Amino acid sequence: MKVMNIEKICVIGLGYIGLPTASLLANRGFKVFGVDIVQETVDIINQGKIHIVEPDLDTFVQSAVNSGNLIASTVASEADIFIVAVPTPFKDGFVPNIDYIVSATRGLAPFVKPGNIVILESTSPVGTTDIMEQTLKDEGVDTSAIHFAHCPERVLPGKIMHELVHNDRIVGGTTEEATRQTADFYRSFVIGEVLETDARTAEMAKLTENSFRDVNIAFANELSMLSGKFGIDVWELIDLANRHPRVNILQPGCGVGGHCIAVDPWFIVDAAKGDAKLIRQAREVNDYKTEWAIEKIKNAALAFENKHGRKARVACMGLAFKPDIDDLRESPALYITQRLSSESFDVLAVEPNIETHPEFNMVDYKEAAKIADIIVYLVSHKEFLDLEIDDSKEVISFCKLEDRRKEKRK
Repeated sequence: MKVMNIEKICVIGLGYIGLPTASLLANRGFKVFGVDIVQETVDIINQGKIHIVEPDLDTFVQSAVNSGNLIASTVASEADIFIVAVPTPFKDGFVPNIDYIVSATRGLAPFVKPGNIVILESTSPVGTTDIMEQTLKDEGVDTSAIHFAHCPERVLPGKIMHELVHNDRIVGGTTEEATRQTADFYRSFVIGEVLETDARTAEMAKLTENSFRDVNIAFANELSMLSGKFGIDVWELIDLANRHPRVNILQPGCGVGGHCIAVDPWFIVDAAKGDAKLIRQAREVNDYKTEWAIEKIKNAALAFENKHGRKARVACMGLAFKPDIDDLRESPALYITQRLSSESFDVLAVEPNIETHPEFNMVDYKEAAKIADIIVYLVSHKEFLDLEIDDSKEVISFCKLEDRRKEKRK
């Protein structure tokens, strides 16, 4: 059911959040104008196709485009609601970079009008929604009758189309009226509860969610390094500890990736000016885990070379930051593969979810398993679950494949 008086929506940024959101809204009957600065992305979408891997997204986009409700362009258009979903990376020194948000906001200046709602979905430092309003003021726009709000995305890659609808959402406006109107809009297509607050709290809530997860992953990653030092199987250790009714330790990995968990805690650290001690330490532990993994792989490769008189062929199994997606943003698996390659190790880059990569000649996962001397599981992709590895090969795993194998057998 559409909200009264809302007919057209302009979505700025057609990436992992913007495109699913745009296609979902278009299939709900809204006229959606999607904007992206990359012409190739625009062309692909206007053909009813997708440029990223996400389950069910292709069906949503094809239906939205065929219905005429979704049109993509490189320039914004007039609308009732503007949704900004652009990247928010960090600069050198882990300083938040909101340049894309500011640029996108400036691009809206010719099109916004009184009564419009401007929504920021990009994960952002506290105060960014206020900066968007000030940016439009600086562009000569009278913002007194424009409603600004932050509604952070909180979806899991691989389940985005489901979670966009079913997850609870937080809506925080710069005014109470902005909060109310924006929340009513989200209630028109969200089954989960829509929770109302102010913009700054909404911004901090998303950073808090991801920092909480980062801290807990850091505990698991530190356990894995300590277990290696003590000669303990970390997987067994965690399984046993988790039998306690009030303990739920996460699984370690080769680091932490993705645009959210690997980035958002730094937004808090930067703003806290030395006071976010635990959050900073967790980030450093998770970054160090990647360096620890690299050293473990290098030591195994050098030991092989000393024993056999030739370089080991090292299969890096998975480049994405999590299983069964093609997203390489802030991926520790990709970083590990790049580092090994740059240090002249014989690397076989394997990522079943992408066809090409500018730095590597991609190798089929079955072929890599046959020809590699050392198999390094960096990501537990579903394709790896049934691989049979010859006993003569050394296997190093930074992810727990066995749990996924059990799930598959069920």
